[in-house]
Order: sequence, then C-alpha cells, then structure tokens
Amino acid sequence: MSEIHTEADQDNGHCCGSAHCHTQKSSDKNVYLPAIISFLLLTIGLSLDYFNMPFFKNPIRLIWFTAAYIPVGLPVLKTSWESIKHGEFFTEFFLMTIATLGAFALGEYPEGVTVMLFYTIGELFQDAAVSKAKGNIQSLLDVRPKEANVFRNGTVKSVAPEMVSIGEIIQIRVGEKVPLDGVLLSKKASLNTAALTGESKPDSILKDQNVFAGSINLESVIDVKVTKVFKDSSISKILDLVQNATARKSKTELFIRKFAKVYTPIVVYLAIAITVLPYFFVSDYVFGDWLYRALIFLVISCPCALVISIPLGYFGGLGAASKHGILFKGASFLEAMSSINTLVMDKTGTVTRGVFKIKTIKAYEIEEQELMTYVMAMEAKSTHPIAQAILLYNTETNLEATDVKEIAGYGLSGTVNAKKVLVGNATLMKLNTIEVPKETENIIESIVMIAIDNVFAGYIVIADELKADAKSTISKLKAVGISKIRMLSGDKDSITQQIASELNITEAKGGLLPEDKLNDVENLKTNKGLKIAFIGDGINDAPVLAASDVGIAMGGLGSDVAIETADVIIQNDQPSKLITAIKISKSTRAIVWQNIALAFGVKLIVLILGAGGLATMWEAVFADVGVAFLAILNAVRLQRMHWD
Repeated sequence: MSEIHTEADQDNGHCCGSAHCHTQKSSDKNVYLPAIISFLLLTIGLSLDYFNMPFFKNPIRLIWFTAAYIPVGLPVLKTSWESIKHGEFFTEFFLMTIATLGAFALGEYPEGVTVMLFYTIGELFQDAAVSKAKGNIQSLLDVRPKEANVFRNGTVKSVAPEMVSIGEIIQIRVGEKVPLDGVLLSKKASLNTAALTGESKPDSILKDQNVFAGSINLESVIDVKVTKVFKDSSISKILDLVQNATARKSKTELFIRKFAKVYTPIVVYLAIAITVLPYFFVSDYVFGDWLYRALIFLVISCPCALVISIPLGYFGGLGAASKHGILFKGASFLEAMSSINTLVMDKTGTVTRGVFKIKTIKAYEIEEQELMTYVMAMEAKSTHPIAQAILLYNTETNLEATDVKEIAGYGLSGTVNAKKVLVGNATLMKLNTIEVPKETENIIESIVMIAIDNVFAGYIVIADELKADAKSTISKLKAVGISKIRMLSGDKDSITQQIASELNITEAKGGLLPEDKLNDVENLKTNKGLKIAFIGDGINDAPVLAASDVGIAMGGLGSDVAIETADVIIQNDQPSKLITAIKISKSTRAIVWQNIALAFGVKLIVLILGAGGLATMWEAVFADVGVAFLAILNAVRLQRMHWD
C-alpha cells in the first residue's frame, strides 16, 4: 500500500505512491465503483465455481475473472510500469503484479483478483483514515479568511486579505472571521479563538489590544487597524507550519523507508530461489507447485502495513495535537517528545501570567480606599507596567495629580489634593528622610511605597500571578516520564525561588540573562542520558529554545520568534497542554511500534508457512492486506483518545 506524502510532493509532480493516487484528491463516490464492480464479479464467479456450473469453464471462466481483475488491477499494473520506467523495479506494485499475473498463469484466477481487490479496499480504508486524521488539521486550515472589508475613500470595500496594507482600517461584522492581525479600535470585542488556541471559551478584549487573524467576531461590528500584512500574520505562519508538518519525517519513518528499499529486492530474489533451487534438491519437483509457493511468498512480503501505518500513525498524532491547540513542526519532534526526561522552564509567561497584579495593600493611619485614590491619581500620569496594574484597582476618584515628576529608578513625586505625595521604592523614601516600616524589608515581590506630606502612608505589593493550571501541571509531569525539572528566569532570584517553592520545583535560578540560560542547558546536555525540553515564551528564550532537544513555545499565537524558533507551539498559553503533548507523543510512538511488531510478526509466520507449502494465497492475502487493515484501525485510535 502507499506511503503518505505531503502536498508538496504532489505539487512537484510526483505520484503519492499509490496506484489510486486520485482517490486522495477526490470526494467523488466514483472512486468506490471499481471495487464494487470487482467485488460483484468475483462473488458471482466464486458462486459459479462452488456450484460447479457446467458452462463456467475456460475460456469463459478466464474471461469472467479477467473482467473482475481489470477494474482493480489495471491501476496497479500502470503504476508498476511507470515505476519500472523510472528505474524503480522493486516496489510493492511490482510484487503484486508478478504475484497476481502468476496466479492467473497457474489458473488461480480468484486468488489473483482477491489480492488486487483487497489492495483497493485497503487503499480506500487508508484514504478514509488519512481524511479523518487530516480533518483536525483541516479545521485549522479552514480558518483562512477569504476576504477583508476595508475602509477606502469613505466606503467599505471587500478585497482579498493579501491586498490590505499595514495601517488600513478593516471592519469585521458579527459572525465573520478576522482576516488580518491588528489592534482593536472599537471599545471592546468578544472573539471566538477556538480554531487558533483550542479554547472554546470566548475571548473578551478591549480597545488597543491585539486581534489575531482567524478569530471569529461574536457580538457586534468592530473596527481593527491592521498591523501586519497577510503573509506575515500569525495565522498565515501557523497555516504554513501545519501544512508542512508532515514533511519532516521521524527517525522511524526514515528507517522504514530505507529498510523497504533493501527488503523488497531481497524477497524478490528469495522468491526466485524458492521457485528454482528445489529443482536441484527435490526428487518430485513440480515447477507449478514451487512457483505457486513463490507467488504466495511475494504477496506476503509486500510491506504495505509498514508503509501505511507508520506515517499514518504520526499523521494521526499531529492531527490530534492540532485539535488541542498544540502544533508540532514535524513527526520528528512528535517522536522526540516521547523520550524527553528533563524539562527546563522559564518562569514569566510560562508558569506565571506575565502580568502584574495587586497582591497586598497595607495602609497606615488612613483608609485603604483613600490611600488608593492618592496613588491612582499619581499613577494615572505614568506608563510603567506597575502603574497599569494599580490602575485596575476597583475604586473611583476625582482627584488629579499636578506637578508630577518621574524620578528614574525611584518613582514619582507630585501634588494631590494640595498634599505632597511620593510613590516609589524604598530608596525614594530614604532620599526624602521618610521612615519605612521594618516589615517591608522581608517582602521579596515588587513593592510600591506611598508617603503623604512626608509621612509614610502605606505600601502596595505587586506580583506576577501563577497560571491556574501551573501547579497541577508540575505535579503531573513525573507521571508522564519527566524526572528532572529546572526553572531558569531573568527575574530576581528571590522571586524565582519563591515561585519554584510554590510549584514544588527544587532546582531554580533567577537573575539570568539569555546567554546564562543557554549555558545552563548546554551544561545539562553534557549528560548524554538527559533528553531536554525547554519551554519558554519564545522571545528572549530563542537561543535556548533552539539549543534544547525539543523547544516548546508558550503562547505562540502572535509571537513570530516562537513560531520561527520552537519545535512545538502551545497556542493557548496553558502549561497543562504540555502534559497533553507528551501523552500524544507517547501514544503515537506506542501505536507505531505496535503496528511494526504486528506486521513483522504475522508476515514472518506466514512467510515460513508459505515457503513450506503450508499456506495458500488466501493466507497470503490476510498477511498482506489483513494486517494493513488492522494497522490502519490501530492508527485511527489516536483520533478517538481523550488526552486532557
């Protein structure tokens, strides 16, 4: 049976390796017609044989079974001939051609027809299995926007997304797909990003936040300012990544491909030996009997189950992963993930949200609400990320700060409600001879101190927040084979150690530059027993992502560097998807090796029986096509498994 090739192979003018190559490109029900015709003619012919009908003798019998053979056999004969013209003699098609024509020469017409019929049915099963595996990937490809409604000359014009330039404003109506990456100009929007991230929950965003192509607008008409041309948009890069994922073969696939090139000529020569050599050693040698055994040997030896099940297994794994918002850049990385035993991780943006949030507010000699009105009036004049976190505090204030000065590295000074206000770090307080409570010395997170009229009024602790599934993910990693976990972060070592402690990670380092992380991983790689995966945000972690055995990017959606550098992209930013990715890779590998063992085991047994004259062409057909059926069904299981 045929090997699964990429679309690129077909575009280059190569047959996909199948005698029924056209069936993969057409949904026309006519693809089933040859098999139906052949099956009906074969069934009738066998019935006439069984009842020993007097008129059903040669040449009528030969003509009848030839008619049954042609619909399913002719495509194989053509493919075999084309392969021979290109110098490829030893193919599965050549084996089937010799075996079936030999069966006809020996008068075993039904067996010859059955081999070709079962092959054709196997091809149809394979096409169905590939379509099922490809369906999950195709659902992602289907998010490719077809048109964009762009404002030009005072009107809205519908154009292809490729025709829209950066800076133009597009309008997306309810139910439409966002055609290009941009920023939201409307006050708010509710978007379905399921096709991009695997998340069914709608994503609510506000003005000036990023909007990604492929999202679906759910509530009201929105306007978006385009920030990337279509070919540079996140969805375009992801689509390209998915479409070419199967081009990167796993080591197992490459091994089987090389093995088949050696294996096929060997079995042809063995078949010749089975036919000829007994003449010199067997006293009652009958050429027809030994030729029949050789033909059985050839049918059994077809490497169909291997050629189908291995790429189909990896293809199924890639499809299952895509369905869950996990993109592997190829089967080689899917296979590599199954052997990972060491995980090195970034902190910010990987196990934490990477967004500052108020953790604690402590007020002295003043109410918390009043303290926060002063602070918010000051921070409204700042663009610092900590200021943005403070401004999310739920209170209303009409106070406005004046004479605000930003003191680089220290904080802000200004006037609010006719009072002098200082908002900043401990150094700012010290510079203004303001006594700071000792309890603040033990706080390792970012702390904002407030003084009003030269009196310490309180402080606010700002901290990054752990992702909801971070702790459960770390606790589950050992169960999927990760024996060593290490956290490396550019954040302060004290904060890194605290987060690591919360997650029960014993090895952690903070205050690292990108090159420090790279050196740490390179040192780990000197231990040949470690298979290392690094998971980070894909931007400042690019060097170490590239250096690890498997580089995994969190939140790859919108991150160009993540898509370019990482081997695996987790699109929805959830650490728990790492567990899903490992489970899928291990299950895929297990199914592939199950199929290899099944194919070799059954074929070896029947090969020995066939060479000894104890197996007929019917057993040979089972050993070839039957095992291929079982391998296909086993590979399809990947699409039905539950991973979360």
